[in-house]
Amino acid sequence: MSAGATRNGQLWVIAAPSGAGKTSLVRKLLERDSSLKFSISYTTREPRAAEIDGRDYFFVPKPKFLEMTREDAFLEYACVFDNWYGTGREHVAKLLAAGSSVVLEIDWQGARQVRERAPDSHSVFILPPSVAELERRLRGRKTDSEAVIARRLRDARSDMTHWDEFEHVIVNDDFAGALDRLAAVIAGRERGARTDLPEVRAAAAAILAG
Repeated sequence: MSAGATRNGQLWVIAAPSGAGKTSLVRKLLERDSSLKFSISYTTREPRAAEIDGRDYFFVPKPKFLEMTREDAFLEYACVFDNWYGTGREHVAKLLAAGSSVVLEIDWQGARQVRERAPDSHSVFILPPSVAELERRLRGRKTDSEAVIARRLRDARSDMTHWDEFEHVIVNDDFAGALDRLAAVIAGRERGARTDLPEVRAAAAAILAG
């Protein structure tokens, strides 16, 4: 590398089942490390109150979004409740080229797409300490009906079975500790969370069996 050249950052995909604390961990991680950048997604849904284009999302009409899919402009994309969401390839590339590491907070299906399109990316899956604790957290929100909670729990258990598609697994049993481990993994200081380690695999299997 020539003098003065900028080293590209790393692309990190962080996924988790609903209720595992992924969003809170990512938010605190970004507050802690200013060198990390959060990827702003594209969406076809209408902006909500106080949302700003280019800060919260890139808001685009559906025809434009579908045109971008045909042009392979996304690292990953999906339709959720009749609205499209996607991670812009060019947006991420610019952040990486500027030397920032980029965090994508997406689901396991999106992570699978990113691995195909960006094979040098890295990934972390966040697990709750147990299925019982996951249910307690979902109920603790006090915003959903029993039917919605049951569906979220069912979907979460299904999502959790994909943990071994990721490079690292972090159990969010204690928020501060999980945040420290996540930061250490992204900084390259933590090797004990790799999914190819027998103890990590045993711990994850025990959580899913609960």
